[in-house]
Amino acid sequence: MPDGRSPIQRFLDALIEGKKTEFKDWEKDTPYFEGCLPIEVMAERGRETLRFGPMKPVGLTNEHDPQTKAWAIVQLRQDNALGTLYNLVGFQTKLKYGAQKAVFQSIPGLENAEFVRLGGIHRNTFLNSPRLLDESFRLKAMPRIRFAGQITGCEGYIESAAVGLMVGRFAAAERHEKVFVPPPPTTSIGALYGHITGGAREETYQPMNVNFGLFPDLEGAEGKRENGRKLKGRDRKGAYAARGKRDFVSWLESSAQAAE
Repeated sequence: MPDGRSPIQRFLDALIEGKKTEFKDWEKDTPYFEGCLPIEVMAERGRETLRFGPMKPVGLTNEHDPQTKAWAIVQLRQDNALGTLYNLVGFQTKLKYGAQKAVFQSIPGLENAEFVRLGGIHRNTFLNSPRLLDESFRLKAMPRIRFAGQITGCEGYIESAAVGLMVGRFAAAERHEKVFVPPPPTTSIGALYGHITGGAREETYQPMNVNFGLFPDLEGAEGKRENGRKLKGRDRKGAYAARGKRDFVSWLESSAQAAE
């Protein structure tokens, strides 16, 4: 019989109350990475947390009823060329397998879904880079060793590749007895470099994607409209991007001149 709860409320209740895998003794004090929380942990923090996270409906419309806005959505990412395998985006979880099937099949549209691989969480290992690495990604205690990629505390494929490129340039410059000047902090790669090599607090260091919060603030007229008011929203982000592009091109040109 109907119990008066909406589908989303029943989903949240099942998510929070579902049986979960228990951590081993040596894992219990390991903190979660805030950028990749299990979906049930987010739900436990607030009944509306998910609709502002992995179930955020912003930018999506219903072609059958464009005027109706979704309260929350589930994103499916196609994982094979045949279109027979899809991934629930942002649904990392420590729910037990039986609970996962029951909870996720309660989502409208997934009642008859066949789960070929169930979810889990993994342990991320990363260095406290501001404390352990120098400005060219060398281990301070043993400079012959360099670290690159995700273990340095960057998050994301592009970011990991970017750090690898910088480490390669540092190593090559050292080998040829030259100096590699990293990109300026106003650029994406330079902002990430700054975060890893000292821009973050050692005590609270966490892996980070490139984001505008890592960039130096806009100065003077760059950060203001013609009427003198501060740029906001997309205009502010556009100004960050334009400044970064300009400074990156200038850095490339100066790097090329130094290599001649």
